[in-house]
Amino acid sequence: MHLDYATLEAGLDHVRDSPADQGVLELIVRRPAEGEREVLTEAKIDVAAGLVGDDWLRRSGDPAQQVTIMNARAAALVARTRDRWALAGDQLYVDLDLSDDNLPPGTRLAIGSAVLEVSPAPHRGCKKFMARFGLDALRFVNSEQGYALHLRGINATVVRSGVVRAGDLVTKLPAEPTGSG
Repeated sequence: MHLDYATLEAGLDHVRDSPADQGVLELIVRRPAEGEREVLTEAKIDVAAGLVGDDWLRRSGDPAQQVTIMNARAAALVARTRDRWALAGDQLYVDLDLSDDNLPPGTRLAIGSAVLEVSPAPHRGCKKFMARFGLDALRFVNSEQGYALHLRGINATVVRSGVVRAGDLVTKLPAEPTGSG
């Protein structure tokens, strides 16, 4: 049973209340092959391979889409139960505000010993998302508000390899200085 649009919209305040600067890595999911999901307690994130063992290289290989991150509260809202979060197809599920206002492209996130950078590449809901969560969920995440809040998630590039574990802090790093003058 999928939720209707009004019910999804009613849960939006909880998503908006996500922490802005420091949250928690709630779930790690590896996609070893099309349609397969492995929930992990620990994963290696690599600058060349992305989430090690994931089939990102076969899927696209685009460094701007190396790791996908979804807000855990948004995942909980559309999936209804935690065991269905992984169906969204993302690799990292975080309790952190992923909105444009909070994490514009170029923002860096420290997770465990890895550092990722938010990519400008859009992350949108698709036919698979609709099949798993319903048409209203697809319309919800692909709405103007959904885009601004990145309800479907964000893409990121790995800038420093490291290990991430479920329960690790996710910290928004200060902006790099743009130079002196």
